[in-house]
Amino acid sequence: MYTRLSKVVLVWAVAFFALLVVFNNVTDYESNYTFVAHVLKMDTTFPGNTGMWRAIEAPWAHHLVYGLIILIEAIIAALCCYGGFYLFKARRNPELFNRSKRFAISGLTVGILLWFTGIIAIGGEWFLMWQSQVANSQQAAFRLVMILTAILIYLVQPDDDRGA
Repeated sequence: MYTRLSKVVLVWAVAFFALLVVFNNVTDYESNYTFVAHVLKMDTTFPGNTGMWRAIEAPWAHHLVYGLIILIEAIIAALCCYGGFYLFKARRNPELFNRSKRFAISGLTVGILLWFTGIIAIGGEWFLMWQSQVANSQQAAFRLVMILTAILIYLVQPDDDRGA
């Protein structure tokens, strides 16, 4: 039972984190929008790099990408919040608890996809974020990917009452 409760709390912790990220991105829109715009414009990468043809200069595209990021973060928060609720309701029944993991697994997976594929792969490699001293969130994204991966691995371990 304590293991199941720890899984619930960890899923809710991710939901809380994602809610805070959404809150910050909405309430301090301009700061975080500026960061996204720098990444997409590639204006802080090495001067004269041959990848500049990838840069996106259109402000409407910057707003669109940033809005999509915020939407995905909200989806992560909702899935983990909802997933944690379902897990909490099923905490006393190991079989039901195992069947109730789908929303939490989905939320954690979407988080890994956002911060790995979106930030590390697309931002870091396609838009060469790794070259920037100003607009580079690869290390923070890597930490999040590792945390979410560890929680996901822990969550998907089958739950039963052996040894309880």
